[in-house]
Amino acid sequence: HLTEIECASPPSVRRRSATGEIPGEFDLICTDPPYYDAIPYSDLMDFFHLWLRRALHGVSEETDDALASALGPKWDASANDGELIDDANRFDGSREASKRNYEDGMARCFTRFRDALRDDGRFVVVFASKDPNAWETLVSAIIRSGFVVTASWPIRTEMATRQRGRASAALASSIWLVCRKRPATAKRGWDTRVLTAMRRNIREQLHRFWDAGIRGPDFVWAATGPALEAFSRHPVVARADEEGGRMGVAEFLGQVRREVVGFAVSRVLAREEGEADSSVVEGLDDPTTYYLLHRKDFGLDPAPSGACILYSLSCGVSDSDLTGRLDFLARKESRGGSDEDETEAEDGGSASGDKLRLKPWNRRRRTIGDSGADGSPPPLIDALHRTMRLWREGDQGKVDAYIASTGIAESELFGRVLQAVIEMAEPDSGERSLLESIQNHVPAFRAAAPAPSGPQQTRLPFASASAPEPS
Repeated sequence: HLTEIECASPPSVRRRSATGEIPGEFDLICTDPPYYDAIPYSDLMDFFHLWLRRALHGVSEETDDALASALGPKWDASANDGELIDDANRFDGSREASKRNYEDGMARCFTRFRDALRDDGRFVVVFASKDPNAWETLVSAIIRSGFVVTASWPIRTEMATRQRGRASAALASSIWLVCRKRPATAKRGWDTRVLTAMRRNIREQLHRFWDAGIRGPDFVWAATGPALEAFSRHPVVARADEEGGRMGVAEFLGQVRREVVGFAVSRVLAREEGEADSSVVEGLDDPTTYYLLHRKDFGLDPAPSGACILYSLSCGVSDSDLTGRLDFLARKESRGGSDEDETEAEDGGSASGDKLRLKPWNRRRRTIGDSGADGSPPPLIDALHRTMRLWREGDQGKVDAYIASTGIAESELFGRVLQAVIEMAEPDSGERSLLESIQNHVPAFRAAAPAPSGPQQTRLPFASASAPEPS
């Protein structure tokens, strides 16, 4: 019997533009397109192009033709074709023009792919980026070209030991989006119906993925495809409450991420089996959401930077904020020892560039827990860590003053966060002992608090997270 390899058609390798017409009909088209503004492909290509041009000269007419130019192909503004990346230098520094050119170019390519696919064919896009703008432009191009996203799979495609991964916070997984042709008769959708369909589509998937043991950023991204089906089945999605208004891809993706992350963190905050649902986390701030998910999956151990990036993207915080403004993560081993040590941390974490470590509560900046310059409340996790620091200093008056100023004693959500962190802390550790002391003190503080009279200090918004919204 002939083997499958002997029966397969010979491959055809061509050097040409993806915006040109593609002859024939195909069952599958799979592409790994340029990753937005992450890599200057043609510049890197020049190194290999020079050596291949010398080493392969005369091997065949095809190789000579492919390597005929002195350097690799570049962007040709006059032909509106060539290397397709987001590079503002090509557009007099205009980021908006560069982003629009990238999306338009992707849409032209994807439209050619759609024309070349059979009606029941599949289109697979492999993409990896930590930039929300990159995902917005890619998904917009997919929808514009007439495709419906039906599935997404995070697949670990990058070696952790590669130079790029060792030296920076690079992604370890690529997201594979599976698409089908959208019927020509498809009509516009309405935002309220699309969001309802999205939540219905992913609810079953989320339970299935969770029961299968899928955790971490992979859990978040595995549900992106089924969610996008509700949005991409329409050529446009109109707003029901705004005449002529449209729901954009960026807004929809934000809704999806919050829905999925809400599902995951509700499992962390649930007090008993079967209680977990999205209402548990209503009003939870983004930094606290990230902290709970990261600690649940990785504890205080080194975590892959790619996973941290995907989680930050899903929780609505930037990866640079995690090591900067929020002071959550560190890159080198912090000085000192156990969680009993009050020494302020330097830039801590794991010794290698592809790992990050969640900072213990007492190694974060002392200003954590302050209100923002604009009076905005601190994240709940910051309020908890600030309370722990004040308790450790032994001045109950300062503890009570801080609790009173923030109103955390009346916040059911704060109580759930406190309980979740207790359960994630090491048994018999100093951290757990502090947390349990605070948990015991809060009800006593609440019972002893005098009834409000006269003008009151403004409480932070999360103090009334469990109260009904004003009409």
